[in-house]
Amino acid sequence: MKNLLTSAGITFGLLCLIIPSSFAQATATANASATIITPISITNTVDMNFGNVAVNASAGTVVLTPAGTRTSTGGVTLPATAGTVTAASFTVNGQGAYTYAITLPSTALTIASGANNMTVSAFTSTPSATGTLTAGTQTLNVGATLNVGGSQVAGTYTSATPFSVTVNYN
Repeated sequence: MKNLLTSAGITFGLLCLIIPSSFAQATATANASATIITPISITNTVDMNFGNVAVNASAGTVVLTPAGTRTSTGGVTLPATAGTVTAASFTVNGQGAYTYAITLPSTALTIASGANNMTVSAFTSTPSATGTLTAGTQTLNVGATLNVGGSQVAGTYTSATPFSVTVNYN
């Protein structure tokens, strides 16, 4: 009987060691997935044009808003015959309802007529820092400031290289 009790005790002890270890681990599974969204893109639809500008001996500026209106400062005047006045316009396309960041030029752009130069700076946009792709598209308008020298030589001034506007998903 003593042997039977000893054997039962050893068996019980071994079972106690085995049973907890079989319940000490568990396994679960997970699936992996990805959603590919529409790439963001930007297309120029209208170039920037400050229109006709007159200047006397004093330097000044023409401020062109993203809405396409302009004002002048200093020795610059805006003639009644305005010419073509347009803010730059871009179409941004991408995933519907996503927001995006807008990066405008941070350095001045030089425009020239022969050997004569002016600069375009202080770029602004509507929307400003962030846009929203309502139904996957939005119009982005860009204005800037034209810096005109005193007695600036008459001519049609254009940029040798276009300025860049960058958009990125937030």
